[in-house]
Amino acid sequence: MSDDRHHFEVVSSQQRFAGAVFDVRTDAVRMPDGSVADRDVIRHPGAVAILALDEAGNVVMVRQYRHAVGHELLELPAGLLDVDGEPALTGARRELFEEAGLAAAEWAVLLDMYNSSGMSDEAIRVYLARQLTEVTDASFAPEHEEISMTVERHPLDALVRMALAGELTNATAVAGVLAAQSALAGGWRGLRPADAPWPARPDRVGPAR
Repeated sequence: MSDDRHHFEVVSSQQRFAGAVFDVRTDAVRMPDGSVADRDVIRHPGAVAILALDEAGNVVMVRQYRHAVGHELLELPAGLLDVDGEPALTGARRELFEEAGLAAAEWAVLLDMYNSSGMSDEAIRVYLARQLTEVTDASFAPEHEEISMTVERHPLDALVRMALAGELTNATAVAGVLAAQSALAGGWRGLRPADAPWPARPDRVGPAR
């Protein structure tokens, strides 16, 4: 997606912070009226999330501690695009295994989104994964917050009610379950293939390895 109605020239840019996951910079941006304003930008590698739907209509969810908000959240399995050159679909398959111990035979793009476009370029692709099977790998060991992560299955319509009641608050999970409910009502027609173009992260589109 693009909007060429205005060209916002970056007059100067200064890096403020370099972290393990994201960087922060301040851009001086020329506005349409000629004025210049500072805009702080969080540079993020992007992420993938998976709405994994089983044959009974349940969505696979994970409950994970999130330090920034100080408590556990119910979320979709998800992860950063932090492996150089790894296609997004490969990352999604890896995260579904690592967080939920599952593989899926059928994949499609459910939605693409910017989580917080007012301050960050973080882009996330949410996949729909179906035809699930359990998989194990004794060599994989979770670490950090994932050690205490739990896996749950909830009916899709129950998750929609939770979102509307303010009980499901993770942005990606809310968007994913509402999109899935809409797509299900339409018979899953119109979903894009798993390797569909992704303008926000064009370098991450390609066949899964």
